[in-house]
Amino acid sequence: MFETLTDKLQGAFDKLARKGRLNEKDVDEGLREVRIALLEADVNFKVVKEFIAKVRERAVGAEVMRSLTPAQQMRKIVYEELIALLGKPAKIDLSGQPPHVVMLIGLQGSGKTTTAAKLGLHLRKQGQRPLLVAADIRRPAAVQQLEILGKELDLAVHSEGTSVAPPQICANALRRAKESAYGVVIVDTQGRLHVDEQLMVELEQMKGQAAPSEILLVADAMTGQDAVSVAQEFHQHVGLTGLILTKMDGDARGGAALSMRSVTGVPIKFLGVGEKPGDLEGFYPDRLASRILGMGDPLTLVEKAQEVFDPEQALKMEEKLRTASFTLEDFMEQLRQVKKMGPLSQIMDMIPGLSGLAGQIPEGETDRQLVKIEAMISSMTPAERHDPGVIGGSRKRRIADGSGTTVQEVNQLLGQFRQVQKMMRQVSRGRTPDLLSMFR
Repeated sequence: MFETLTDKLQGAFDKLARKGRLNEKDVDEGLREVRIALLEADVNFKVVKEFIAKVRERAVGAEVMRSLTPAQQMRKIVYEELIALLGKPAKIDLSGQPPHVVMLIGLQGSGKTTTAAKLGLHLRKQGQRPLLVAADIRRPAAVQQLEILGKELDLAVHSEGTSVAPPQICANALRRAKESAYGVVIVDTQGRLHVDEQLMVELEQMKGQAAPSEILLVADAMTGQDAVSVAQEFHQHVGLTGLILTKMDGDARGGAALSMRSVTGVPIKFLGVGEKPGDLEGFYPDRLASRILGMGDPLTLVEKAQEVFDPEQALKMEEKLRTASFTLEDFMEQLRQVKKMGPLSQIMDMIPGLSGLAGQIPEGETDRQLVKIEAMISSMTPAERHDPGVIGGSRKRRIADGSGTTVQEVNQLLGQFRQVQKMMRQVSRGRTPDLLSMFR
């Protein structure tokens, strides 16, 4: 997420840091690079112009010029202005008498159907009882897709095939929700390849029929500048209450996220960060600004960890680490828990100091390594996992053959694990571990 923008901004700040004290010319040169970075990331030109003007107004004053660490002060100003640009965090509106209707609108291919299922799962975790509504009768297999997702996630789906008009489907779904005490009705509406009058008329009819408390535009972040104009069109016709930006994990530029909120004045409410059902994050401007500047996002990382790690299991693991009785069996279990949190590149992106490294690793490479490690450990016997010291040459060949790897890769795994065990012993004795030994 934002790898290109992050790298270029980091480069601009590094240049300023090498200059020490800054004058007005230095600030303007640094802001020129920030401007180029934002434009190359597909941020709207007017948004960039206003953003740079606000940063410069603060940067050429005493705030930077008289600072002992001017480059850090510049980064702080950019961070604060990014938060202001992204707007305040806004939760989905579920106030008033249920059922609450949430309409998801957008162009074809933006991810409305999968987002409907993700949002349903998200709201159920918060104690709501959602009903998904398959009102996209024009796209082939859209109804079936939502029914399949609903079945996989154990979410109720209201569908009536393709012969009933979407406004009537909404009316019937709302009636069912009231009768069966569903708290939230999530409507998956029809999209088009472009914004047209017929689409808008249909959405206006559905809005009149369902009286939604939320009309959320689902926009593909990878469409860049087009996403901004699409958001404006929808907002003018039906009145958006929020934005959901999808495919944030696949866009190295991410300019739409910085532009759409500013251009429409409508808050971003969720970010789609992957293909899995749980890959829908609430939007926090400060966290996103932190990621953009390569500072990580530890709060989101902690929240993801809390979702997948069993507290009792964590206590047992803490005891093993403390007593240095950590085995390959435990190591594999930890890998499985980490994989539940999402792609390793995303996790690294949230860790302060590692976000830059995440962008340098080829896409999927870290996850392929995890698969290899799990395959090698799975090919070991219980005795070998408990005591890797018994693994000799013939056993290594058997493990390599069984896991589709090489003896060299098995040796690398065993060597890395020995280093981990060494670190654990140092920690258990109250000593600071020699982290450099991991790379010797």
